[in-house]
Amino acid sequence: MAERSGSGVRALSSVLKTLAVLDLLGASDRPLKLAELVAAQGGNRATVYQRLVTLIEAGWVEVDEDGAYRLTLHAARVGEAAFDQASLGERATAVLQELVYASGETASLAVISGAQVVLAKRVEAKGMLRADVHVGTTFSLEISASGRVLSAYAEPAMQQYLRDQGAALPDPGVMADVVAQGYAVSSGLEIPGILALAVPVLNRLGKCVAALSLVMPATRFDIQRLLPPLQAAAGKLNSLLAGATQGEGGRAGE
Repeated sequence: MAERSGSGVRALSSVLKTLAVLDLLGASDRPLKLAELVAAQGGNRATVYQRLVTLIEAGWVEVDEDGAYRLTLHAARVGEAAFDQASLGERATAVLQELVYASGETASLAVISGAQVVLAKRVEAKGMLRADVHVGTTFSLEISASGRVLSAYAEPAMQQYLRDQGAALPDPGVMADVVAQGYAVSSGLEIPGILALAVPVLNRLGKCVAALSLVMPATRFDIQRLLPPLQAAAGKLNSLLAGATQGEGGRAGE
C-alpha cells in the first residue's frame, strides 16, 4: 500500500511505518522491548518485528543484551551529515570563532563515533602552540575533557555499548562530578603542559550530542575566566540544534 505525496508520487506506507519505528527509538531515552514498540505503533507483533529485522539488516538498529532494541551509531553518523547539510556546520563554526575571540583559546567540537571521541570542528587561536590535532583526530573517552563529558552525559545503554566495544570510560565518580558541575577538565596526561575544559552540547530533548571545548597551555588555564564564554557558546549551539529540529518538523586533551 502507498500514500500519495504532494508531488503526486505515492509514498510506500510500509516504509513510512518502518521509519516510524526509528522515530520511536530516537524519542526514547532507553532501548525498547518489542512489546513496547507494538503498543506504541499498533499493528500486530509479527509486522512490527519484521520492521525491526529490516532496520537491523540495514544497520540502523541493534539488540542489546536484554533483548531490547536500540539505535546504532549509524544514526549518529547520519545526524552529523544532516548537521552539515542543513548549513548548521557553518553556523557552528561561526560560534566557535566567536568563542575563540572571547576566550583567546582554541575551540573544538567533538562527537562520539564508533567507540571513540572524534574531533568534528576546530578553530585555532592565534599564537596557540599547535599539537598534531585536526578534524578527524580521535581522543580518549577516559582522560580527555570532551571524552569525559560525552561519557558522563551518555545514556546508560550507550555507556554499556562503549564498554562492550572495549572503550575505557572515566571512573563513575569522575562522571558523576562532570554531570554535577556541568563541565569536565582533561587529565593533562595526553600532552604534558596542555589542558582542556569541555561542556555538553544538548539537543531539544536535552540529550548530549557533542562536547564543546577550549584547549590551552596549562599556564593559562583558569576556569573562572574560561567557563562563562564556553557555556555561552554551548548555549548558542543548543539553540541552533533546537531551531533546526523545529524547522524540520586526545591529543590535546580535548
